[in-house]
Amino acid sequence: MPTAVVTGGAGFLGSHLCEHLLQQGHRVICVDNLESSSLANLEHLRDDAFTFMNHDVIEHIEIDEPVDHVFHLAALASPIDYLRQPLHSLKTGSYGTHHALGLAKWKRARFLLASTSEIYGDPQVHPQPETYWGHVNPIGPRGVYDEAKRYAEALTMAYHNQQGVDTAIVRIFNTYGPRMRAHDGRAIPTFVRQAIENKPLTVFGDGSQSRSFCYVDDLIRGLYLLAVGDEHLPVNLGNPGEYTILELAETVLRVTDSKSEIVFEALPVDDPQVRQPDITRAKQLLGWEPEIDLEEGLRRMLPTMERVHA
Repeated sequence: MPTAVVTGGAGFLGSHLCEHLLQQGHRVICVDNLESSSLANLEHLRDDAFTFMNHDVIEHIEIDEPVDHVFHLAALASPIDYLRQPLHSLKTGSYGTHHALGLAKWKRARFLLASTSEIYGDPQVHPQPETYWGHVNPIGPRGVYDEAKRYAEALTMAYHNQQGVDTAIVRIFNTYGPRMRAHDGRAIPTFVRQAIENKPLTVFGDGSQSRSFCYVDDLIRGLYLLAVGDEHLPVNLGNPGEYTILELAETVLRVTDSKSEIVFEALPVDDPQVRQPDITRAKQLLGWEPEIDLEEGLRRMLPTMERVHA
């Protein structure tokens, strides 16, 4: 039975990945400090092959058994979290990635870094291919997350090129689904929560900025395909279907059958105007592309959000 370590495994994406790995016959060691995650995301994983370790990845990671894969998902990915703890965001991207890579090197395991589309910043190229270097403000409020991920990518490639570690990098575009926190601060959980509560949906700016939304099941399938492959350079994973934020708000109202109105607020600093993945490499290398469209994904997510607000 292969063994996988998942840092940030109690978070939204991490918990779905732990579940998928168990289904694929892996032993899973979930490493998380529960700073921005919850054990409630793992309560259904009652499996002898699953172990939870309460640990902060900015400290050395000690695993006393063979490991085949290290998935490094630990991050303060929500604006609410990284703006509240900017230094910890930077430390997770630097020390945390160093310790996770050190574990992979020690165990001769394949390492997968969960990077982000945020490394592209407010892109001047649309859609964004992996060859684009980005347009990021390093000293703006988002820099503590964006630059943490950019540094983590550089560190990952250094471990691969100098130390021979078997590494992979996935650049994840906006992903949504069950187990997102209702007060996560990101557009979809915010809009769905507001719609369920029949409160106004708060759109920043005029809502013309665009995003591409990938349902979590599609994303996790791609992550796994990349992890069991042999590619080392970054690969975009996301749904290339592009929506303005205003279109997203209108779609949420339609799916929830909510009577909420839409209100407009000031645009946050350095908020990207466009975000759309070029997934050509994912199609060619992994045979992967998303299968679940936005409305279907929202309908799958809705029951879990409604239970929270019942």
